[in-house]
Amino acid sequence: MNWLFVKRLRSFVMLAGVASFILNIVLLVPALYTMQVFDRVFMSGSTETLAMLSVLTLLFLALSYCLDTVRARALASAGRSLDRTLAPLAARAVLEHAASGAARADTDGMRDIGQLRSALCGPGMLAVFDAPWLPVYLVVIALMHPWLGAAATLGALLLAGLGVSTDLLTRAPADAALRRSRAASRFMETLARNAEAIVGMGMTRAAVARWQLRQDELLAAQQQHSALATGLSALARMFRQVLQIALLAIGAWLVIEKQASAGVMIAATILIGRALQPVEYLIGGWRMLVDARGAWQRLNERRAPENAAARVELEAPAGRIEVDRISFTLSASRPVLIRNVSFALEAGTSLGIIGPSAAGKTTLLRLLLGLWKPQAGVVRLDGADVTRWDRDALGAHVGYLPQDVALIAGTVGENIARLASLTAAGASEKIIRAAQLARAHEMILQLPDGYDTQIGEAGAALSGGQRQRIALARALYGDPPLVVLDEPSASLDSAGEAALLVALHDLKARGTTVVFVTHSPSFMAALDKLLVLKNGALEMFGPSAAVLARLRGTPADNRIVSFPARSAETHA
Repeated sequence: MNWLFVKRLRSFVMLAGVASFILNIVLLVPALYTMQVFDRVFMSGSTETLAMLSVLTLLFLALSYCLDTVRARALASAGRSLDRTLAPLAARAVLEHAASGAARADTDGMRDIGQLRSALCGPGMLAVFDAPWLPVYLVVIALMHPWLGAAATLGALLLAGLGVSTDLLTRAPADAALRRSRAASRFMETLARNAEAIVGMGMTRAAVARWQLRQDELLAAQQQHSALATGLSALARMFRQVLQIALLAIGAWLVIEKQASAGVMIAATILIGRALQPVEYLIGGWRMLVDARGAWQRLNERRAPENAAARVELEAPAGRIEVDRISFTLSASRPVLIRNVSFALEAGTSLGIIGPSAAGKTTLLRLLLGLWKPQAGVVRLDGADVTRWDRDALGAHVGYLPQDVALIAGTVGENIARLASLTAAGASEKIIRAAQLARAHEMILQLPDGYDTQIGEAGAALSGGQRQRIALARALYGDPPLVVLDEPSASLDSAGEAALLVALHDLKARGTTVVFVTHSPSFMAALDKLLVLKNGALEMFGPSAAVLARLRGTPADNRIVSFPARSAETHA
């Protein structure tokens, strides 16, 4: 449980520990009160003594309520502090992992944080703070009578042994249930991402059947774990009651033998119940505590990725790009997506990337942006490796329009401003300037609430063309010196394409470096240079007029990619 004493939690845990210490001392009072009533009040018949003892006991019980509340709030505050510290880092890791080309967003870190927070606020954690005071209760019982102390100690050791057995017996079933739970969740996430295709092609029944197989495995694993855990927990509760009865019987025998008073008998029974209650709770909640420890270990293993280190902040780039012999593949078992590609762009140059499907165009864009890191070679922006830039710092100088446009629930203005605060100085002017540059200003004004229109989840309230133009405005927000566009005309009508072409001319006039994936001849002709990819390799690179002339000379029955690269001609 050493994770409880990390710096961020230490003050809360120490407060809970102090409250537990005082609370467990105070909770001796009810047993002592019972003993005094049986041994003194009944013998003396004094109602004044009974009243005084009752008032004092009620005051101590009120104090115990306050201490219990303080402890619970301290642990709840520890959970919130932990969440505020780790959750933003985990959320950032989820986004960066998803952007790095992973097949799915890795949200396991978020689940681990939730598990830690639940463990801190659960009854098992309260038992952790109460269990260390078990020896104190046993000593008090032994002071009442050695036989009672011996019986209580033996019972506590047996119950502790049951707790260890519970951990050993439930560990494997709990791990299996956790693995199957995550597998079922991931499969459902995959189905949800492909819901349109699944429903549209009548695959729903088959998809649900496959998910049900995983869900049945999960339910079977959970049932096995639950049956074992609840059985052992019930056994612990029964054993505690048996021990209380045994202590009561021993106390009654001692009373009969004139070796103890009736007050001692009752008080010892109350104390053993109080002493063993945390152990019983630990047995019931032990799995949660073990899972919390595992969650902490997994979070530690995720720490300090290379790009999270503090770095020297670089100056704003001008937009000069150098690609030096880069190669990339998603894994060693998969084909190479980019093969030994090299080229350079001066700041303010516009480049079109063309080629057939699966040629590596989108992969090359992600490498240019530093979203993916090449296994060989390097991409430099103004001389600095793009993968070494701080992502937030670099993002302020880059505009990116991905092939799959993704807007975020909120207003049009918030999306264009990249979720920045709209109350910041100059925010409105920058939003409108970006929309005007994207030729989307008039279209936005026609929306029900203009820039304040709520677009719905993923922009569901907008058409495909509207989403595309708003996403383009987001890419141009803040006048970035580098703009990367992946097929930005895919969802546009003729008017939208004309507006995009004008925006492209404006960007060139501003001296913005533009990298543009397109299949449209009109856009190709408007760019300074063209780069042709085939199977991840550079086929041609040079001035757009020269490349287009070369392509127009292709026989009609041949594809563009049929022309091999010639260094003297294509790398001029």
